[in-house]
Amino acid sequence: MNLNSENKTILIAPLNWGLGHATRCIPIIKALQENNFTPIIASDGIALELLRKEFPYLKTLELPSYQIEYAKNGKNFKWKLIKSLPKMLEAIREEKNIVKKWIKKYEINGIISDNRLGVFSKNIPSVFITHQLNVMTGNTTWITSKLHQHIIKKYKACWVPDINAQLNLTGKLGHIENNTLKVQYLGPLSRMHKMALPVQYDLMVILSGPEPQRGLLETHLKEEVKRFQGKVVFIKGIIESEQIKEQIENVTFYNFMKTRQLEQTFNESKKVLCRSGYTTIMDLVKLNKKAFFIPTPGQYEQIYLAEKLQKEGLVPYSTQEDFKIEDLSQIDQFKGLPELDTTVNWEELFKVF
Repeated sequence: MNLNSENKTILIAPLNWGLGHATRCIPIIKALQENNFTPIIASDGIALELLRKEFPYLKTLELPSYQIEYAKNGKNFKWKLIKSLPKMLEAIREEKNIVKKWIKKYEINGIISDNRLGVFSKNIPSVFITHQLNVMTGNTTWITSKLHQHIIKKYKACWVPDINAQLNLTGKLGHIENNTLKVQYLGPLSRMHKMALPVQYDLMVILSGPEPQRGLLETHLKEEVKRFQGKVVFIKGIIESEQIKEQIENVTFYNFMKTRQLEQTFNESKKVLCRSGYTTIMDLVKLNKKAFFIPTPGQYEQIYLAEKLQKEGLVPYSTQEDFKIEDLSQIDQFKGLPELDTTVNWEELFKVF
């Protein structure tokens, strides 16, 4: 236990973009508590909902929404983002002012921002978490990466949940040449633990990410799994007040699962069909599970990760529109994700506060 952290309050704020940023903050929140810090959680939308369900006894605060919307057509993804930039910048400005007030009101001693660009203070130690030192946006990657790096430079430290070695998960997303940023590589971050449990499901389908793409994939996969030979568990990734379970022939549907049940279900499943979001990839590494990826259309980062891992012979993928359930037979021809050390030296990292 870190005695220097006596009563120190840390604001931890994940971006509400799908559930990945929120779920990878779960092990950080637990580590803060174990090291005698008091976490305050701040976010918006489903990210905040999820963390309230996980930590009902912790203080939670609501931040303004970045109002990130996905295009129905992946080709329009970048255009839709550009159109929503003014709203995002307004939310970031508002966020800065709110955080300034909260620091005084709640006597906050440190900040951990997971990709929330306005959650920062010059007056207290502020840490930024990202796996994207380079931000992929097609032919504008160089400018989005430079802008992101410029923002990261303001922070006292930048935590990257990957390893700094040739065999790594993020490739050029999380590793840059001539690095002048204050980067610390944590190793993969996951709230999951591997358990030896008997197999209950031949396939686990887990969806996440913003609408409308999450819903479009759900509709597509509901049709496809009808032809799957074997037992399927299908988690839609919709955070609601009550959990709903529904059995249709060989498929068990859930709207969402909290960490403990999700961890058990992962461990009870032979294969996983999911997005190639980075948090999901880190979970699969920790659980040593074989998978098949369907990247979110138009999301360059997920497409890059899916292509990288397929090229390395680790995990196959398909585009959303081309996916057929028969594609899952490819899984056995791939090695699966590498086993990496996922232990984090939290005491050392938290010295920043």
